[in-house]
Amino acid sequence: MIIESSAPTRADLAGGTIDIWPLYLFHPGAMTVNFALSLRAHVRIETRADDRLILESRDRGIRFETTVDRIDELARDEQLELVSKMVHFFRPETGFHLIAHSEAPAGAGIAGSSALAIALIGGLNSLVGNRYDRDQFIEIAANVETTVIKVPAGFQDYYPAFYGSTSCVHLRLEGVEREHLAVDDDEIKRRFVICYTGEPRHSGINNWEMFKRHIDGDAEQFAIFERIRDAAVQMRAALLRNDWQAAAETMRAAYPNRKRLAPAITTPQMDHLVERALANGAEAAKVCGAGGGGCIAFLCAEGRKPDVERALGEEGAEILKWEVAHEGLKVSES
Repeated sequence: MIIESSAPTRADLAGGTIDIWPLYLFHPGAMTVNFALSLRAHVRIETRADDRLILESRDRGIRFETTVDRIDELARDEQLELVSKMVHFFRPETGFHLIAHSEAPAGAGIAGSSALAIALIGGLNSLVGNRYDRDQFIEIAANVETTVIKVPAGFQDYYPAFYGSTSCVHLRLEGVEREHLAVDDDEIKRRFVICYTGEPRHSGINNWEMFKRHIDGDAEQFAIFERIRDAAVQMRAALLRNDWQAAAETMRAAYPNRKRLAPAITTPQMDHLVERALANGAEAAKVCGAGGGGCIAFLCAEGRKPDVERALGEEGAEILKWEVAHEGLKVSES
């Protein structure tokens, strides 16, 4: 049997970091806004007639083997930690060869690991006979990925991976709920440029430091998170009105607020790319993910997207080719 699964990455527009439990509980009305990208994480599982487990990452060039009766060793593996911990969680009773790869650059900050987590759950759950309901997938993904990164994982990245399209993720006392935003996907494509800086996201730019300061009662941090919440509320309203001027104004106002929260969110090269883009038709910029490298999303003025792409390309940035992903998690068996 061959099982193939995939899930899209995402570009986050507003509300990042506030999606980490329990931070959003202190900010009523907290939400995040993002859209899914056609750059997908892929998992292929081919069953074997023996008890060998072969785990492989095409992107990292890592492959190793174990056996079904030694599956507990995967809980301690550090080579392919997310893959290994997912396999250990599902504890399949048959041998297989699993290959994972991503269409997104490494360290891009567009939720490649979260997309891979959802794709792994979809494939492995199919392998073990659909042991878990689909409405459990996001909680499983967040819990397993937390054991990998060893700090609390935010929730927003799993929703575009699971559902696709444009989302507002509402973070409420009664739970987390995803709202589909009926935004023109073609307009998003026309308006946004996403570039990879060539610098993988710096692991030192960690939400954990922000998390600790907030929990410790830092008043300045609390106020910054209030503004993060407000920016997401404004972005949702702007997208639903198809008001791109308001969307740009929201992104412009949020950019320095994010830098106050984490001054190292941008590198000198990223600052230079933002300056070049703004001088050539971009109206606002959003560092994807935790920053310190990775990708930047630029909202462009009407008709100026080619100018922005050209300016960024001249600076050596990689212009990503993408569409808004209409579908989230996809799983097939043959």
